[in-house]
Amino acid sequence: MNTLILIETARLLFALILLFSLFALLRGHHQVGGGFVGGLIASMAASLYVFVADAADVRRLLRADPLRIAAAGLSLAILSGLVGMYLKGSSFLTSVWVEVLGVKVGTPLLFDCGVYLVVVGAVLTFVLEAKEPVVPSSDDSRPIGRE
Repeated sequence: MNTLILIETARLLFALILLFSLFALLRGHHQVGGGFVGGLIASMAASLYVFVADAADVRRLLRADPLRIAAAGLSLAILSGLVGMYLKGSSFLTSVWVEVLGVKVGTPLLFDCGVYLVVVGAVLTFVLEAKEPVVPSSDDSRPIGRE
């Protein structure tokens, strides 16, 4: 049973946990954290919201298919590895650093963001598929193994 208190608390916790996941993502290169840990924390926030609300609500909140989010993250992670090859003529995943408004930003941050998106997409794909009801088609009505 989902009460109003549970739903509103989950909304508040969703925002706070998502903010904490971004904190874990951004501090990950120098301390404990990073894309994988941040992605797991963000997935935990979305999973909490899935179990309180509905899978359709979470899909509307995401505005993208979780598999596409994972694919975009994988593309970003691969792209971050190719930047060093192209700019420095070095090996794959060689880091490149630039200074933006006094803050050093590099390709490891792009890689971590890609991993973050892969983890969020993969976990949400699993959670949403587990939550949504399976509607058998007319072809699925016959027993397995019989023709």
